[in-house]
Amino acid sequence: MNRILILDDERWVRTSLRRVVELTGLPVQVVHECADGLSALDWLKREAVELIFADIRMPIMDGLAFIEQLRQCGGRQDVVIISGYDDFGYAQQAMRFGAMDYLLKPVEAEDMGKCLSKWLQRNAETAALADLPKLDAQEQSTFQRVARCVREGLPGPLALKDIAAQVHLNPSYLSQLFKRHTGKAFSDYVAEARLEEAKRLLSRTTLRISDISDRLGYADLGYFSNVFKKHTGLPPSEYRKRCSQQTQDSCCRDK
Repeated sequence: MNRILILDDERWVRTSLRRVVELTGLPVQVVHECADGLSALDWLKREAVELIFADIRMPIMDGLAFIEQLRQCGGRQDVVIISGYDDFGYAQQAMRFGAMDYLLKPVEAEDMGKCLSKWLQRNAETAALADLPKLDAQEQSTFQRVARCVREGLPGPLALKDIAAQVHLNPSYLSQLFKRHTGKAFSDYVAEARLEEAKRLLSRTTLRISDISDRLGYADLGYFSNVFKKHTGLPPSEYRKRCSQQTQDSCCRDK
């Protein structure tokens, strides 16, 4: 069971976060709550957790200062920032300080589930790499370079042969290497990463859907819409509409 620390100065927020974590049904457990960053740092000297949910605005020590102090003390726990709509710019700054994700208040169970699922998947992939034989250190390094090339190459078009050329490998060998390390075909991994980027662009930019389709390398808008709907259950226009409504609702509740 993965252990979680909740860090927020408002008791009702901590209670709500604990509840939505439980509602996800995922293998995680909230083991402690703190009302400010300083007390959290003191508690972490004695106890261990894998994930921390931290409010961006708190008395004594806010979320940004907490992350900075945590890293200076050698803490490697993943941190998810909890912020209000008006704190979005501040939340982005926290991401640059090393926060892995952010959630807007009030946090819904669906959003919590997506955040935790992404975190658990990333941990599983990291653990899989750590379990590889030490003799495969060069393979591990190569795979990490490939994964970085994929991340940096989005949202543009990505082809196995181009990535192979960047890391100086035969495309066929790279395909086998990728399958061995992730359990997925290179094309499936890229497709999932591309759709995640599509969701980000739809929810956080005003780019036209046709422009997003082109930007992500889909030659046909209809094909992009069909793939996106199959992945999310919604066509791109409806997904954007719902994201916009959720943001407006959150903004209204924060006022």
